[in-house]
Amino acid sequence: MVNVSHHELVPEHTLLEEDELEGVLEEYDIDRTDLPKIKRKDPALPDEASVGDVVKIVRDSRTTDTAVVYRLVVE
Repeated sequence: MVNVSHHELVPEHTLLEEDELEGVLEEYDIDRTDLPKIKRKDPALPDEASVGDVVKIVRDSRTTDTAVVYRLVVE
């Protein structure tokens, strides 16, 4: 089976540590549940991701070089 998370078109997905997550939530003045969601079964997620974790996704962008988004892992 092919591991799609290693494909060149799949953006980098990394789990956030709690202290980094707190900084992000404070910066945007939101709660964890206000973040957009990503399903646990998404093949691009790191294997160690579990429900309730927050994933940082870094995508290439033509206008800003890189774009960073955050997703809450749900069932």
